[in-house]
Amino acid sequence: MVKVILGKAGSGKTKQVIDMVNTAVTEESGSVVCIENGQTLRLSIKHDVKLVDISEYGMELSYDHLYAFVCGLYCSNYDITHIFVDGLYKVTGDDDNAKAPAFLAKLEKLSEQTGIKFTLTLSLADEDACDCIKKYL
Repeated sequence: MVKVILGKAGSGKTKQVIDMVNTAVTEESGSVVCIENGQTLRLSIKHDVKLVDISEYGMELSYDHLYAFVCGLYCSNYDITHIFVDGLYKVTGDDDNAKAPAFLAKLEKLSEQTGIKFTLTLSLADEDACDCIKKYL
């Protein structure tokens, strides 16, 4: 399962993700991971969540690198049940709307293979999203 939360900056996406992450870590039987660029969520997320600040790893930010990073997380912990990405464009360093659908499709395939659920936020108004992104709403 891949779910996208859309909205312009300041529309409450991060608050929604915080609530979803904290609920998931309580209700799901496996490991919950939350990826962000920076430490905005550090004080809001329960300590049982593996909170990852992607900027701490010194890697080039891109969709391909994020996908490889996610695969590496799963290879190191097969108990991961849910991965949240707060601010896909910030985490990838790329706000090109044309690249996001291909990345989401790769996550969908990975989800089918592994059972991991993915929830991502995108700073994009609903009306500006293409149908290939809207299908993940």
